[in-house]
Amino acid sequence: MIERMIEKLFPCVILTPLDCFWEGAKLQGGSAYLPGRPDIQWTNLDPEQLLEELGPFASLEGFRELLDKAQVGQAYVGRPCLNPDDPHCPPTAPNRDSRQAPNVAQELSGGCHGFSHKFMHWQEELLLGGMARDPQGQLLRAEALQSTFLLMSPRQLYEHFRGDYQTHDIGWSEEQAGTVLQAWQRRFVQLAQDSLPENGSQQIHAFSSTTLDDILHAFSEVSAARVAGGYLLMLAYACVTMLRWDCAQSQGAVGLAGVLLVALAVASGLGLCALLGIAFNAATTQVLPFLALGIGVDDIFLLAHAFTEAPSGTPLQERTGECLQRMGPSVALTSINNMVAFFMAALVPIPALRAFSLQAAIVVGCNFAAVMLVFPAVLSLDLHRRHCQRLDVLCCFSSPCSARVIQILPQELADRTVPVGIAHLTATVQAFAHCEASSQHVVTSLPPHTQLVPPPSDPLSSELFSPGGSTRDLLGQEEGTRQKAACRSPPCARWNLAHFARYQFAPLLLQSHAKAVVLVLCGALLGLSLYGATLVQDGLALTDVVPRGTKEHAFLSAQLRYFSLYEVALVTQGGFDYAHSQRALFDLHQRFSSLKAVLPPPATQAPRTWLHYYRSWLQGIQAAFDQDWASGRITLHSYRNGSEDGALAYKLLIQTGDSREPLDFSQLTTKKLVDKEGLIPPELFYVGLTMWVSSDPLGLAASQANFYPPPPEWLHDKYDTTGENFRIPAAQPLEFAQFPFLLHGLQKTSDFVEAIEGARAACAEAGLAGVRAYPSGSPFLFWEQYLGLRRCFLLAICILLVCTFLVCALLLLNPWAAGLIVLVLALMTVELFGIMGFLGIKLSAIPVVILVASVGIGVEFTVHVALGFLTAQGSRNLRAARALEHTFAPVMDGAVSTLLGLLMLAGSNFDFIVRYFFVVLTVLTLLGLLHGLVLLPVLLSILGPPPEVVQMYKESPEVLNPSAPRAGGLRWGLSPTLPQSFARVTTSMTIALHPPPLPGAYIHPASDEPAWSPAATPAANNSSNLTSRAPCPASE
Repeated sequence: MIERMIEKLFPCVILTPLDCFWEGAKLQGGSAYLPGRPDIQWTNLDPEQLLEELGPFASLEGFRELLDKAQVGQAYVGRPCLNPDDPHCPPTAPNRDSRQAPNVAQELSGGCHGFSHKFMHWQEELLLGGMARDPQGQLLRAEALQSTFLLMSPRQLYEHFRGDYQTHDIGWSEEQAGTVLQAWQRRFVQLAQDSLPENGSQQIHAFSSTTLDDILHAFSEVSAARVAGGYLLMLAYACVTMLRWDCAQSQGAVGLAGVLLVALAVASGLGLCALLGIAFNAATTQVLPFLALGIGVDDIFLLAHAFTEAPSGTPLQERTGECLQRMGPSVALTSINNMVAFFMAALVPIPALRAFSLQAAIVVGCNFAAVMLVFPAVLSLDLHRRHCQRLDVLCCFSSPCSARVIQILPQELADRTVPVGIAHLTATVQAFAHCEASSQHVVTSLPPHTQLVPPPSDPLSSELFSPGGSTRDLLGQEEGTRQKAACRSPPCARWNLAHFARYQFAPLLLQSHAKAVVLVLCGALLGLSLYGATLVQDGLALTDVVPRGTKEHAFLSAQLRYFSLYEVALVTQGGFDYAHSQRALFDLHQRFSSLKAVLPPPATQAPRTWLHYYRSWLQGIQAAFDQDWASGRITLHSYRNGSEDGALAYKLLIQTGDSREPLDFSQLTTKKLVDKEGLIPPELFYVGLTMWVSSDPLGLAASQANFYPPPPEWLHDKYDTTGENFRIPAAQPLEFAQFPFLLHGLQKTSDFVEAIEGARAACAEAGLAGVRAYPSGSPFLFWEQYLGLRRCFLLAICILLVCTFLVCALLLLNPWAAGLIVLVLALMTVELFGIMGFLGIKLSAIPVVILVASVGIGVEFTVHVALGFLTAQGSRNLRAARALEHTFAPVMDGAVSTLLGLLMLAGSNFDFIVRYFFVVLTVLTLLGLLHGLVLLPVLLSILGPPPEVVQMYKESPEVLNPSAPRAGGLRWGLSPTLPQSFARVTTSMTIALHPPPLPGAYIHPASDEPAWSPAATPAANNSSNLTSRAPCPASE
């Protein structure tokens, strides 16, 4: 009966200020029934009175000893009532008769006790926050109160209800026990948050481990709306930026196909990560899809722009190869560097961030494969569409803007025999072709001289060649005026980024005074960034992860402000003998307790560890045995007249630990359960551990030992006559146990780091003595990353910059250019780090990953310009200008696409995503544009390496200085007053002039592709086909 009553009344462990008062009993559930008495609950339970009433009817000696050991006393009924007018306030309450409210501050001074004064003492720091004291140290007031509920683990709950009739038919399992605990926590938080009226002057904040799990789960969910919005926005931008006024020459469908291809590559990369077993996390679902999309589309724009700028004389089937030859190295450089960057970021010793870095590297690799293997096929299909003069996107329809073209036959036709009677004339001349903006016609001008005149090497010169002879329009004149007007593009449609880079940006940037301004401003930015780097602090508060404005965020903010208290554990592992390492375990506990951050226990309370409780219990039963032995109640052959504790000590003292001779009664007088040094005899250690766990449940629960493997169950029977109760099974050697501690005063990251370093040092010293131990708890889980974070960061950056230099040097075959690229990337990283300091972004594993990845992402903005500079001819200024002309548009489009991909992150509900990903990556993109399109061209124009392409013909004129005006022409970079021209071609050709069309000549709709003949190419013949066409296609 007593056992069933205890089971029904077994209290919960709740650390609350209410435990100082009778009202703390109201938090305890359960009730028991005894005949002739009202239901027994903790609100009316007086254990001392109950024992007196039941004493004549039952043997309660064991129960009385249990209560005395735990120092239960009168439990809650002997404590003052907060509301003495409560009708249930017990008569034994100190203030029941006086009806005076207690002095709350005085009652709370020194902390409170649970139902057990020995095992349950709650210190002030656990209960009160924002305390104020008088000069004598007496508590005056507190701004916050805290109550903590300790719950069973899923395994403990499963074991507790296993075999219970309530769980017979539900398939009770440990998993279901975990589900029950989660549901209870959610319900508890909801009830606590709804318990206070909206107009109340107080605030109640509730939180649980399940609440944090729910937040992290929501944090890790993929927002379908934001992903779809980001990809639709990217589709729209890619389509619009590649549209042209001429429907046949537009590439909107290429942009759409490219974005869809990258989306599929990202999906395939994430699927590959899942197959490889790389765990997904919040960074994977919230950031990686957008970041990978922005990076992948950069290469799409680069290849598309290069495809439109291929030389006009390139045959159709060689156009794709020409495009890959020109831009393949750039794509390979950027992709390989991105992969290397993310792989280097995996050096950061944070599992979640390491997984993110590996996933990003795999996704970039899939993007690279798709762009290099699949996207060229898309470009080839689009080339076929353009050649057939089909509409963009709606490729089944012909373009209304198609013109008619006369193809002029090559030299071979002039050498053939022509039937008599057909008048013809063959002459080899030099022709200049340009596009008239007013008439949208390509006009060929024939100068009076027929000798070879080399073309002007300055592509940026706006000088128009004055024709020395008459001009003949080679286009068919059957086009009507209405069709010309319909297909004519407005002047604004002919403006593009390449035009801006050629005529406005490059001339302005490459002037001497502009270079000086750029270098001074970049130096100032670097200086400010170095100062900002000193402002960067380590840390990432949990409040940064939880969405602002939520109840969870309010709880964490209040807890951080008032209760900087953290429960940790010192875990000891297997691999050593606990029985022979007791001294080392005590020394480890002493070293850990002496740490500054460890909250010391009250002077009147023993340390809260299982080894101290175990030893204290053994000393207690030894004292009882000695007393019973001295009084004669226990003899060599009998213990039944002794106390319960004396009988337990009797059974333990005769154990030898030898399976062949397990009992030795002579040890009753020669052996002690605890020697003079305070150590337990090794041969009795594991047998005594079984006895303690079975006989002292309160001490075991208070110790929070969590033994594994758990000691076996053993029931003490004082009146057993068979001798079987002497056989006590020894516990198995421990593989896991823990000492609980409380850390306090931890506000800044430096406080956490100091505590973690001290704990690690204590464990390292214990390791020298053979004890394997490590600290565990939220401070070590969230803040241990900062111990070597900066060292890992610097190491990863240095390794990555070296790898980037090697990759660029090997692929470019130019260490000079690779050095300039690495210099710019290092400047970008330093400046990004400094800007983080000004923005108040603290250094944690996530910014470190972004900083390391910034080296790879920055290659997107630099290597294209450097490669264009290496493959151009002329002076450094001219080569820098040419590099800007060819790469400004794709680099700018890539940056805008990256920003559009990041824009969806700005709408996240988590400030953490906005601050640590959107803001940092946006700043990185802007810095990439600044350094790639402004600083790097200036450095190349001053310190750039020599060109990789050398002119092979002596006829080639010397390169002109673009800043010097040419006689009879216009200044470089200024808009010409004559009609603008999109192309000027100087070529040596054979033109057959004849009254009727020659056999083989034909008229077909215009295409921006040259008529191709396998027998005649500009590289193989001095003569070439000339295809004149209208209208003029817009160019990038």
